[in-house]
Amino acid sequence: MKGVERRLLGLVPRRVLAGLGVLAAGQGVLLVVAAGLLARGVAGLDAGLLPWLVAAVAGRAVLAWVSSLVAGRAAAGVKEGLREALLAGGAVDAGARVTLLTRGLDAVDPFFTGYVPQLLAACVVPPLVVARLVAADWASAVVVLVTLPLVPVFGALVGLRTAALTGRQWASLHRLGGHFRDVVAGLSTLRAFGRTGHQSRVVRALAEEHRRATTGALRVAFLSSLVLELVCALSVALVAVPVGLRLLEGGMVLSTGLLVLVLTPEAYLPLRALGARFHASAEGVAAAQEAFAVLDAPPERPAGRVVVGEGVPEIVLDRVTVRYPGAERAALEEVSLRIGAGERVAVTGPSGAGKSTLLLVVAGLVAPVSGRVLVDGVDLAELDPVAWRRRLGWVPQRPHLFAASVADNIRLGDPSAGRDRVVEAARAAVADGFVAAMPRGYATVLGEGGAGVSAGQRQRLAVARAYLAGGPVMLLDEPTARLDVASERALVQGAARLLEGRTALVVAHRPALLSLADRVVRLRDGRLSEPAGRAGVVEEGRAA
Repeated sequence: MKGVERRLLGLVPRRVLAGLGVLAAGQGVLLVVAAGLLARGVAGLDAGLLPWLVAAVAGRAVLAWVSSLVAGRAAAGVKEGLREALLAGGAVDAGARVTLLTRGLDAVDPFFTGYVPQLLAACVVPPLVVARLVAADWASAVVVLVTLPLVPVFGALVGLRTAALTGRQWASLHRLGGHFRDVVAGLSTLRAFGRTGHQSRVVRALAEEHRRATTGALRVAFLSSLVLELVCALSVALVAVPVGLRLLEGGMVLSTGLLVLVLTPEAYLPLRALGARFHASAEGVAAAQEAFAVLDAPPERPAGRVVVGEGVPEIVLDRVTVRYPGAERAALEEVSLRIGAGERVAVTGPSGAGKSTLLLVVAGLVAPVSGRVLVDGVDLAELDPVAWRRRLGWVPQRPHLFAASVADNIRLGDPSAGRDRVVEAARAAVADGFVAAMPRGYATVLGEGGAGVSAGQRQRLAVARAYLAGGPVMLLDEPTARLDVASERALVQGAARLLEGRTALVVAHRPALLSLADRVVRLRDGRLSEPAGRAGVVEEGRAA
């Protein structure tokens, strides 16, 4: 038994394992009793033994039902404990966590409800059967004793290959489930950047990898069944043929011969069934190994707790490289850029150039694989992330508005803000006019996603939200995209007030928003190229 299996058994209370062992022994005793009653009844044509035979078979069925019930409850308890431990401290990404917590731990059921009871039966039933065979016919018992070890030997040889293939199958499912969840979560972003086709190919490739791994595991599982059935059939034949010959020659009593023929297959059956239960539980064991690896992993290095000053900061990107899993190329490649304190820098470039990724890096939401981001000379990785994000104002391309009042949606920038500050933020964002025209003004409840207001109005409410946050750093991700001229003009007026006196990084294409910048740089294929400037403010992005 492998270490992960012993660890899984260790999660089950000892009294439960002892109870399962007693139930397995009870089933073994009733099996021997039923075989003896059947042999005597057939040999003697005695129908009076039939009720006792039915009672023995029914008692064995009841014990099997109780055993499955106890094992099922033990499995539920173990899964509950593992899920609580993983949710409390499992340091694994969201997509992989979903697969592990759902399909992964559910696959542990066959281990407890099938493999463990069958393992106990394999330890108890064959010795009981062999002991009865010794009492009935020692020659047949010797043959059974010699051939019985062949079943676990061949089962172990095939099982080693099965464990390796099942581990590969689980790993592919783990990757597929995690990646698919992440793709679904970011579907709108992928569509915006035209990456849905690439991700479809990635998911298709992962699904094909999982299909091949599953087919390989099933192929070996069928091979295992064939090998074990063949070994057991040959072993039973080695007993049955001499018994038949001795019965023909009169060298054995009929009741004894029938007893041997009935009990001999039962000696091999628990071991043969154990092989099938092992294959059924292999995926769960692989998932449990993954869960234990997550739980045993050393805790992540705690996030930084350095808090920079409250003033307007200088931000420096020093040779920053970002590479997303599964991507063919880096989203950002050796990007170096200095944004002075109070400077407003605009970033332009084609779709997919890495502009939004650049904002996410500055926000601390995406960690670079190399390079660093400095805030007033302090590495962003060492800053308290909560304190840093409190200093940020964020206006995305598609701001999300919740099914709440207009005031509550603006108040997300500062939940403690009173009505006067909410109105002030709306005026600064040139949003007070259309809000006042609503049926209940700032108390008007919007639909989920901003139903009831236009795209331009949603963007201005996002600007008001960022203005209310009041942070010294502003990040704007193409807020004027898909707006008409009138909406754009109003938004630019609000953005001008928002950016005043703050360090700002603005992703923009339209000239109206670019006019707010002190400097314009250009991204292409994840690299900073010659900046596209305006009116004498052209300056190349450079390292500190």
